[in-house]
Amino acid sequence: MANIKTEGGNAAFHNFVNDFAHIQDPMERRRLALEKIDSAPFGWYHVRAIVVAGIGFFTDAYDIFSINIGVTMLGYAYFHDNKSKLPTNSDTAVKVATSGGTVVGQLFFGWIADVVGRKRVYGIELMIIIVGTLGQALSADGPAVNIIGLLVFWRVIMGIGIGGDYPLSSIITSEFATTKWRGAIMGAVFANQGWGQLAAALVALIVTVGFKETLISANSASECLGNCQVANDKMWRVVIGMGAVPACIALYFRLTIPETPRYTFDVSRQLEKAAADIEKYTSGAFGEAKASEIKALKDAEGNESAELDVPKASLQDFCHHFGQWKHMKILIGTAGSWCFLDIAFYGLGLNNSTILAAIGYAGQDNVYTNIRNVCVGNLILICAGAIPGYWFSVATLDIVGRKPIQIIGFALLTILFCIIGFAYHKLSGHGLLALYVLCQLFENWGPNTTTFIVPGECFPTRYRSTAHGISAASGKVGAIIAQTAIAPVRTHGCPGGSCWLNHVMEIFALFMLIGFFISFFIPETARQTLEEISERCHGEVMYRGPAAQPAIVDEEASAEDSEKKDSI
Repeated sequence: MANIKTEGGNAAFHNFVNDFAHIQDPMERRRLALEKIDSAPFGWYHVRAIVVAGIGFFTDAYDIFSINIGVTMLGYAYFHDNKSKLPTNSDTAVKVATSGGTVVGQLFFGWIADVVGRKRVYGIELMIIIVGTLGQALSADGPAVNIIGLLVFWRVIMGIGIGGDYPLSSIITSEFATTKWRGAIMGAVFANQGWGQLAAALVALIVTVGFKETLISANSASECLGNCQVANDKMWRVVIGMGAVPACIALYFRLTIPETPRYTFDVSRQLEKAAADIEKYTSGAFGEAKASEIKALKDAEGNESAELDVPKASLQDFCHHFGQWKHMKILIGTAGSWCFLDIAFYGLGLNNSTILAAIGYAGQDNVYTNIRNVCVGNLILICAGAIPGYWFSVATLDIVGRKPIQIIGFALLTILFCIIGFAYHKLSGHGLLALYVLCQLFENWGPNTTTFIVPGECFPTRYRSTAHGISAASGKVGAIIAQTAIAPVRTHGCPGGSCWLNHVMEIFALFMLIGFFISFFIPETARQTLEEISERCHGEVMYRGPAAQPAIVDEEASAEDSEKKDSI
């Protein structure tokens, strides 16, 4: 048999396909190739994957967080008659619109990625985000069109793109990651949310300082007229529009990635194409393997691809698979824990203004001082709690495990919310700030990260994206509940105030307790290959196929392979 060699590969991008070009049996080559991906040392192509996949979450957090600051600027620009504040219904509609679109995007893109493949749809969601972001920045008020209505429309569109990014980025990262550090790699992708929040606050602060001379002359909201209104109108457009920049940068890389080998092996069943796609990815090249490259591999083997003993995806098979309690409880665990976590995660975010007021960074009369302090105060909260939490997760996910981190996180959050709720009126401003920061820390160093990672690992390949989309959509349903049902409870009996905030925190504590118990339904996935997880949780042996043919291996090739293994 001819010894097929492919081009590419260097110290940073090792060519794994060439290590097994002398193996005749396609099933054996498949096993060895996936084994190489799982055991590959952390390299630059992993860093590239983190950056390309993480851009979506950076943009997601940037867009969601920037609107929280943007509504302050919108109030000064368009709602002078309402004390320069958005009406409560308009404020809620603008903020919840993204979550509504996200639910649609998560369900649709989660399903379609299992039907047509990851590569064919990866990048489309980013284009939707770009269009939605630019649409917002270019929205304007008019006699026949209300700017709030336009913003809601474009934020729903943007939300659909953001929703698609959740299952796609998670499973693509999962299926390409090395087993030893898969949790850290996926966690690093998700941790870009922290940088997105930080960037939004920084951009808003820079823009505010840039218009200082115009804003500082308005010592109250009633004095923000003329140039002050124009300045605020420009500011919110710049802040929101900048969210499209990182998405544009990453678009090329998303559109040109190869199909994940696991999808090709286990769903589309094209063994030769998968081998070539692995070479494309690990050598640093982009794009799918060419037909001539696939044919060369097939001709060299002298046989056709073997079929795997794995059911094909279908509605009937999906219902049969998840109709069994042992499988359904895992989906309940991933979806339920994400839903209950997001009720508190987004509910807590709604109370930023209360915390900022407690530390003197909100409610200032001067327009410039007020907007600047909102930006600076949010920077403090993000740097103190959110960013450390994300990266503590990255550092511990593969050492401690996903399940312990999630369970401990829910337990600590239950205690913290109980303290805030039952002792609210006895806490000082600094005490409230400390507890708020701790809540953010253990949300991110806990279930906020693990609920994203586990669904990308614990389901079989043919339903991995669909199940992740269902789980993620459940989380955004929780966010909608927090924004529409629980937020009004906070102001019960005191419109515009927070006199029921203590009871809201007590409600959050209850949801965290439920999340604690439901987390026992999820499996531990640390330091296991995706095939081992699928076999253990779903009883599917992913390497099963026709009786293996004896591998034709010459001694020189074996010796060369051993030397390469030692060098790696």
